[in-house]
Amino acid sequence: MAASTPLTGMELIDCAKANAKQGIGTAAHLCGYGEDLNGFKQELQSACSRIGVEVNELSDLITDQQAILDTEGIEVAPDTTSEL
Repeated sequence: MAASTPLTGMELIDCAKANAKQGIGTAAHLCGYGEDLNGFKQELQSACSRIGVEVNELSDLITDQQAILDTEGIEVAPDTTSEL
């Protein structure tokens, strides 16, 4: 559900991080910025700089742990049911 007013501070960072994989348009909308992508980006960079985090792109908020959880992995199995 989209925020009714534009989020700021840690609430904005948390919302942006949670929606970063969906893209800047979706993240901006869900954080209450609608179509104002520039305003969203500026406020996000400002909020991040206040806590000492440098963000150049929304994807910078995606942690390694989030990326690992989204990978499907590989299957290790015999080629046929008769081969073990």
